[in-house]
Amino acid sequence: MSPWFPTSPCTTTRCVDVPMRAAGVLRKVLRGLAAVLVVLVGVPLARLVRGTARRRVTPAWSRALLRALGVKVEVRQGFAFFAGAVPSPEEAQPEEAQAARLVVANHISWLDPLVVAAALPCRLVAKSEVSTWPVVGGLATGSGALPIARDSLLELPGAVARIADTLRSGETVAAFPEGTTWCGRGSGTFRPAVFQAAVDAGVSVTPLAIAYREAGGPRTTAPAYVGDDTLAASLLRVIAVRKLVVEVTILPPVSATDRRELAGLAEAAVASATGRLPMPRHTPAPAPAPALT
Repeated sequence: MSPWFPTSPCTTTRCVDVPMRAAGVLRKVLRGLAAVLVVLVGVPLARLVRGTARRRVTPAWSRALLRALGVKVEVRQGFAFFAGAVPSPEEAQPEEAQAARLVVANHISWLDPLVVAAALPCRLVAKSEVSTWPVVGGLATGSGALPIARDSLLELPGAVARIADTLRSGETVAAFPEGTTWCGRGSGTFRPAVFQAAVDAGVSVTPLAIAYREAGGPRTTAPAYVGDDTLAASLLRVIAVRKLVVEVTILPPVSATDRRELAGLAEAAVASATGRLPMPRHTPAPAPAPALT
């Protein structure tokens, strides 16, 4: 692994909560079966659906899988709040806000891409190795995911160029610029590379804040996918929560002509919305004290 690859201090032992209200065995079994059914339906759809149809099918499929897993999505646009079912992308956004843009969000769980796709029509940036995963790879490719080799500096400019071209074509792109997952109690630094695509394409950046909680209760880290966690273990934790809610806050767009400034503005907006402190950015080392004479 490259030494610059983002890392998180979060681990399942230290950070992941036990559900306050656990689902019963029957509920967990039904959720698992429903999720398998939705995935099996999604595999042929991913191969057949293209173009503008994909913009409608991918959000609908994402909402269906989240519902099967027992995850309720609540979307906030500014001061507006959409309770109950996930609103359609057109309902969740004013017409003038539906132009192509870069959407960036904090990263907690493997559920996050589904959550973002359910809330906004977009093409997701995914690590390149996802395309090689059984079943998931086909779904990601069919949904129009844009691969990025996060551990290769040499391939990064090409990936940024592809994202910029996608934005210029009129499609919204969503990314998780922390580069890794955090449990939700803290957050990482937004890496500036992907923001260069927004600068090059001349589009704004929409920050998106994600937070999980149990219905009627406090925030929870149960859905977190951190450390040496496995997808199977994380999946079992998700379906074990009796009523899991994910709050999605679509924040006002930010713009700047410098990628680092854009990253800082977006990171601050998400941190403010989630109430979580980001890791401090690098600051120059203090000057050495003068020698005593």
